[in-house]
Amino acid sequence: MSERQYWVSFSLVKGIGPVRVRQLLDTFGSLKEAWHASERAIREAGIDRRTLESLTATRREIDPAAELARLDKLGIAVLTWDDEEYPSLLAQLRPIDQAPPLIYLRGSLAQTDEWAIAVVGTRSATAYGRQVAYRVSGELALNGLTIVSGLALGIDAEAHLAALENRQRTIAVLPCGLDTIYPPEHRNLVARIIQQGAVISPFPLGTKPLRTNFNARNRVLSGLARAVAVVEASDKSGALITAGYALDQGRPVFAVPGNITARSSAGTNRLIQDGAHPVLSAQDILEGLALDHLPQHINAVNALPPMSAVEQAILESLSAEPQHIDELSSHCSLPVATVSSSLVILELKGLVRQVGHMIYVRA
Repeated sequence: MSERQYWVSFSLVKGIGPVRVRQLLDTFGSLKEAWHASERAIREAGIDRRTLESLTATRREIDPAAELARLDKLGIAVLTWDDEEYPSLLAQLRPIDQAPPLIYLRGSLAQTDEWAIAVVGTRSATAYGRQVAYRVSGELALNGLTIVSGLALGIDAEAHLAALENRQRTIAVLPCGLDTIYPPEHRNLVARIIQQGAVISPFPLGTKPLRTNFNARNRVLSGLARAVAVVEASDKSGALITAGYALDQGRPVFAVPGNITARSSAGTNRLIQDGAHPVLSAQDILEGLALDHLPQHINAVNALPPMSAVEQAILESLSAEPQHIDELSSHCSLPVATVSSSLVILELKGLVRQVGHMIYVRA
């Protein structure tokens, strides 16, 4: 509890993002120690003058324990890099500094959210765009995919509604603090999403939906998903920025084709021309991601027993560096047969991946 309040406190400091948090953790070992460190020690950790001034001012103005208590009172949870519940797809982006150190959360996340797809598009959606967004999102949701979007008017709203009305999960990512609903017209939609999924933000309370916040929101949005599907977008739509982030993050991009004379489809048609996967139905996305049998897979995973001590030991021995099963056996002091059977279970749970004959990495 004491460490968590310092993660919250540092999120209030202007200029502190993934790179700076990593610097502070590398130097001080914890954000609690960093919060109480001298200005000289923080400078020596590589923090620039402007950020240090912001940190000094914030330390004078806030009480970390009170900030955490305020969140608890409002029913807002926080997840940090240190938390097992931090979204696994987002955590994969830490090496490229696109995973926010802390996310604010209303509602709940689920293990099945690791099978998520972002559905985005223009706010000025046509009847065609709304119809396609609702149909495709609903079919994806019924096939076990969590629908992620940005709560905006137009395509985003249709994507969320399709999941909700099919009684499936959806996640909304906001460009502001969770004490602000943006757009305000979606107050009722937010209440429904909290009951059937989550509303999250990388921004602390009090943050307004400024234009400069949307890029950070879009990075988180694409980072939470296995792929991004753009339903309808003009050449200048923010949805294209989300698609660009997805490509930076190694996530595939899908796009719905539209009338070549319609400005509202100029962006999606251009994405397809540039190599995005064309979408004529939800099945195109499911097959493109090899998720056409996802419901059966989820049921199989949910039927598996909780992680055993042996599985936990094997998982902790794995990393992004490939390891042969014999190495794991030696490192864990376990018979090869035991390691082999445990790896099968861990692979079914989506926690490890085989990258060669008897060679594994942590997923």
